[in-house]
Amino acid sequence: MGACMALCSLASCASCLCGSAPCLLCGCCPSSNNSTVTRLVFSFFLLLGTMVSVIMILPGMETQLRKIPGFCQGGTTIFGIENQVKCEVIVGFKSVYRMCFAMTCFFFLFAAIMIRVRNSRDPRAVIQNGFWFFKFLILVGITVGAFFIPDGTFHTVWFYFGVVGSFIFILIQLILLIDFAHSWNKIWVGNAAETQNNCWFAGLLFFTVLHFALAFTAVVLFYIYYTQPDDCTEHKVFISLNLIFCIIISVVSILPKIQEAQPHSGLLQASLISLYTMYVTWSAMTNNPNRKCNPSLLSLVSHVNTTQPSVNTDLGHVQWWDAQGIVGLVIFLFCTLYA
Repeated sequence: MGACMALCSLASCASCLCGSAPCLLCGCCPSSNNSTVTRLVFSFFLLLGTMVSVIMILPGMETQLRKIPGFCQGGTTIFGIENQVKCEVIVGFKSVYRMCFAMTCFFFLFAAIMIRVRNSRDPRAVIQNGFWFFKFLILVGITVGAFFIPDGTFHTVWFYFGVVGSFIFILIQLILLIDFAHSWNKIWVGNAAETQNNCWFAGLLFFTVLHFALAFTAVVLFYIYYTQPDDCTEHKVFISLNLIFCIIISVVSILPKIQEAQPHSGLLQASLISLYTMYVTWSAMTNNPNRKCNPSLLSLVSHVNTTQPSVNTDLGHVQWWDAQGIVGLVIFLFCTLYA
């Protein structure tokens, strides 16, 4: 329902995106709060950039992308596979690097502009809540400029930015998921108290058990398919440690002291975080180049034995998408819409 309302709000102010400056300055949608529309449109820009990035790594797009002048000269300098594969093979990934760089610069620019802005009466708030057409042009301009950045050390430096940024983003996702579970638990417990209907408690119990069951099933599957009796020591350590951590947070969430400080804390939050932890563990293990410890999801489903690395330098083939990438995209979209 929230997503539908968001889409309706975006559609209602679509005419204002390309309208005159007065329309951009004022509340172009009288039925919506200015700050709400601002969040929705910035979220739309973020999702638009994400969709463009997805399109760039689709099969067949590399033919068009390598036509960019100078984009595929001198091989590749992407961290970890320097000059091991032809540029045209991973030109989609190079394009995603530049698209993400452009979006980062765009949002950092407006974040810097809004430093110490406390309310909508600040003159800079007008910039935040309006001029959407010009902001779109700025984003397009930064994106076009990013594609003319020479390889050099750009990919290596941006790789480390990505490592730090992804770690921070995982923490943000954890906070959003905890907040979501906390609100979920509070609302359903409140509904049960108001209506004297135990179905709300039954629903909470069902989803809590479901999350724990899925997390435990994931642990079992990880041990079966992502470990070997005489190999994959790192995977065994990560799976075991994360399983122990999930048990610890589940116990801590129901301690009396925690309940006194946070009456709505409970196993629902712990179960959801445990399931998310298993996803992060799986995502990490699927980046292991050793195919004995990292069988592809397709091979598990079709029972095909795949021992080839994800990048085949002889055939010039690279895996453009994978299951964990799709799951990660879904979680990213959910967190964005929820935020």
